[in-house]
Amino acid sequence: MTTAENELKALMVASQDGDAVAHRALLERLSRHLRAYYKNKLTKIGRGAAEAEDLVQEAVLAIHIHRHTYDPAEPLTPWVHAIARYKLIDFLRRTRSSRADVPIDHADDITAHDDHGGAESNLDVRRLLKLLPANMQCAIEAVKLDGLSTAEAARRCGLSESGVKVSVHRGLKALAALIARRVEP
Repeated sequence: MTTAENELKALMVASQDGDAVAHRALLERLSRHLRAYYKNKLTKIGRGAAEAEDLVQEAVLAIHIHRHTYDPAEPLTPWVHAIARYKLIDFLRRTRSSRADVPIDHADDITAHDDHGGAESNLDVRRLLKLLPANMQCAIEAVKLDGLSTAEAARRCGLSESGVKVSVHRGLKALAALIARRVEP
């Protein structure tokens, strides 16, 4: 882990323990980081600093409200980036922005993942999968994460092929519901 990650994580853990000074310091540091993140993303699609500032405030508020959900055993920055990305996506939906509104030279920039995207997504998916029944976990991991065929997944999970298909379908639906509950402020 980087020094910045360790410092931010220590501030978050202290914040979760009720240290108001650490909480203020955490939110100030995250605000600076998020401001740069949003300005970079929004400038590429012709949006202004005021909109970036609104997003910073939304993200900081979400971090403040949901800080109890952060697991100190995990890295902090992927958790923060997930919140920031969700807020950006919500903003783009609210303002009816789409790829069609983005100059073609910048379309990949606004939709590209940050450095933590792959690790963050993997951590999020694995954490959410643990909340599902074992047959759904196995089927989703085998088919969607490991790329196995339905027949191969059936052998691995001890299910019929139709059982794998049903487990994947129901499991993805359950994951979507879990994600929706976690994203709502």
